[in-house]
This record gives sequence, structure tokens and C-alpha cells, in this order.
Amino acid sequence: MTSLLIKNARIVNEGREFEGDLRVRGDRIEQIGSGLSARDGETVRDAGGRWLLPGVVDAQVHFREPGLEHKGDLATEPAAAVAGGVTSYLEMPNTKPPTLDNDALEDKYRRAAGRSRANFGFYFGASNDNLENVKRINPATTPGLKIFMGASTGNMLVDDPAILDAMFRECRVPIITHCEDTPMIDAEMAKARAKYGDDIPVDLHGVIRSREACIKSTRLAIELAKRHGTALHVLHISTAEELMLFEPGPVDGKQITAETCVHFLHFARPDYATRGNFIKCNPAIKETSDRAAIIRAVAEDRVDVLATDHAPHTLAEKEQPYLTAPSGLPLVQDFLSCALQKVHDGHFSLPHLVKKVAHAPAIRFGITERGFLREGYFADFVLVDPDAPFTVRREDVLSKCGWSPFEGETFRSRVAATYVNGQLAWDGRQLVGAPQGRRLAFAR
Repeated sequence: MTSLLIKNARIVNEGREFEGDLRVRGDRIEQIGSGLSARDGETVRDAGGRWLLPGVVDAQVHFREPGLEHKGDLATEPAAAVAGGVTSYLEMPNTKPPTLDNDALEDKYRRAAGRSRANFGFYFGASNDNLENVKRINPATTPGLKIFMGASTGNMLVDDPAILDAMFRECRVPIITHCEDTPMIDAEMAKARAKYGDDIPVDLHGVIRSREACIKSTRLAIELAKRHGTALHVLHISTAEELMLFEPGPVDGKQITAETCVHFLHFARPDYATRGNFIKCNPAIKETSDRAAIIRAVAEDRVDVLATDHAPHTLAEKEQPYLTAPSGLPLVQDFLSCALQKVHDGHFSLPHLVKKVAHAPAIRFGITERGFLREGYFADFVLVDPDAPFTVRREDVLSKCGWSPFEGETFRSRVAATYVNGQLAWDGRQLVGAPQGRRLAFAR
């Protein structure tokens, strides 16, 4: 069994920062302490004061397989993820075919095995006609049930009120919601087309996919969850008003939790002028005031989880006019470096960020023995060089789509190494070794 000793690290875990060492034996963390001595035959790595963090758990990604592999797949996107410090991910069900039954769910797990460099879990999907499948979900097999309470691809929009009510009543796993009111969006789109025809400016995306559409749908999800006592997690909060629907405080014990995404901390409506469709996503990036409110909500624990909603599309697809360009951004590779900008800028502490990207998603979704640096837990961790600025370049992008919304941005900190199940997956410059990702277990 292999043994690795990380020496002289700045360990950041469970609200603390301290100088220390970490020993890995096999795929587990064996010991955390200070002044640990190397054993015979043990590999020793001097961290040189770099930050040692638990591996990031990205609770919202779209890796596109099966059916959309021209955009990304379960090999390419996890490769980009480990380069960004993401060691585990929870992937969405709107593939082709969508993940609407147990057979489709298990097919995804089979596809990821031996190919994914990061650990993997897959959400079950909801539709207007799969309530019986939802009732048969095995809670140990999935982090949750994804419900699109707003526009979606394929047949995954749940807009039948009786079915929606039954989903919240019957579901035995956390419900994960995309909240936008489709009729309100359609009405705004009709207004824009009446004024601009097919030449709608992209900076109207946040007007068309309006704050009112988000607020109305989020209120409905919360109402249903309270009525039925359902565990609810509302995804990618994008407006200041929605934030006030959630209670601040620790994620432990909350029935209803909120998530936002790293691009909502970074971009705002003025950025459409230079980024155009490359920051077109659903829900839409909105006003500068919304961005400021979201950052504050992360700091005060009103937002529980920070994720990416990584959703790659090809360059050719994004270069189409606004009406035909798809929504979604590839984000996993620079997730951690982008989020760390808010630590450098003093908005919240490094331990607080670690809570949002590692501890909280592991707690919320019952992920077994991951998300923390603890003796006996799986050895998923990241070394970060805090003072190593780099500029995001298209030629460095590992996602299959080959572009990044952050191109030209300079981030102050970079991922120096990523370890998955005790094995080096990224050495700061390139991918290392064979894929080590494993199926996640959920304690339910």
C-alpha cells in the first residue's frame, strides 16, 4: 500500500487554518498533525507553505454524456475539473436520453467508471410522466431529484401542478430545483422580438429571463417544500430578492438550502458588452447590485453552497446570434481560482470558502467520507499556490468545448496539485496517471 507524506502545508479545514502535515496511506488520510516524520519507503512532498484544502465538491455540473458528447463527456470534463481542484462532482440529468429511470442512472455510473478523473454522482431527473419512477428511487444511488421548474431541454420541464405537488410529496431524496417561470420568460421574449425582431441584444438576457420569473418560481418551490416537509435545494440563485427567502445559518439541519454559482460572483450585466453570448446562461447574469448581494449572502451563510453549473457548448454554437446561441458556460477548470479572488478581496475568509465548496455540499447531499480533511476519510485534497498569478488562455482549456468565459482574466492563485483517492491527478501543469475517480456513496 502506497504511503505519502505532505509536509509544511497551510492546512485549511473545518473553520481552521494551521501549519501542519498530512499523511496518506492507500486511498485514505491516515494522519494529520505537525512534525510528522517520514517512514521508510514513504514518498514525501514539501508543500512549501502552500494551502492544503479538501477537494472541491462541485454539486452542479452538466458533463453532456450520453447524447451530447460533441460538447463534453465523462472523460474530458472531469479532466478539466481536477485541473481546477474539483475532486468530486454531482452531474445533472438533462442528457440524451435524460436520466428519468434507474436504468439510465446506472448507465451513467457505468460510463464514468474507469474514465472519470474525479469522483462522481448523478442526479435523477423529473418529468411530467415519470412520477412512478421517482417513487422507486433508491436513496443510496443518487444525491437528489432534479426538477426543472422552468425552461428545459427535451421533456424535463415539470409544469403540471398536480405532478409537481406529488413529486414534493413522494420524493425520498433532496429535491434540487431550477427555478424560472416559463410563461413570464415567454412574455418578455415576445416583447423583445416585437421591438428588435431577430436581432435582440444579448444584454437583454437578464431582462427576458427576468428576476420576477426567478422569484415567482423560487417562492413556489419553497411553498411546496414547506407544505410537504421536503428537503429542498434551490440552484443558482441570481437575484437579490430571492436571497431574502432563505435563512442564514449553518447548513446542518436546514430543510431548505440555497446555492449560487461562481459566475454570479464574478460577472454582471455590464460584462455582456465584452463577453456577449459567452456569459449567456440560465438563470441569467443580472445587475451589479445582484452580484454584490450574492457575495454578501455567501458571506453571511444565507447561501449554503457554491458551485459552477458547468455547461459546455461548442465555440461554433456560442458564436451564433443571441436567439440561437445556447445558454451555459464551461467553468470547472477555473472554479477555485475564481472563487479565491473573493477571499483575496476580503469578502470572506479562506475557511469560509472551503465550507461553501467542500464541507457544505458533502453535508447537504450526505456524501460519505469526503468533503473534509479528516483521518480515515478518502484522500481527496488540493494544494493551492496562493501567490501565483496566471491569465486564463484558450489554449490551456481542457474542456472539450475549448474555450472559457474567463479568457484574458488574471487570477491570483492557482491549483498546484490535485489528489483523488490518494493519487496525484494534476501536478499544476498537466494531468497525471490513469483516472482514479470513484462512484460516490450517499449516507441515507
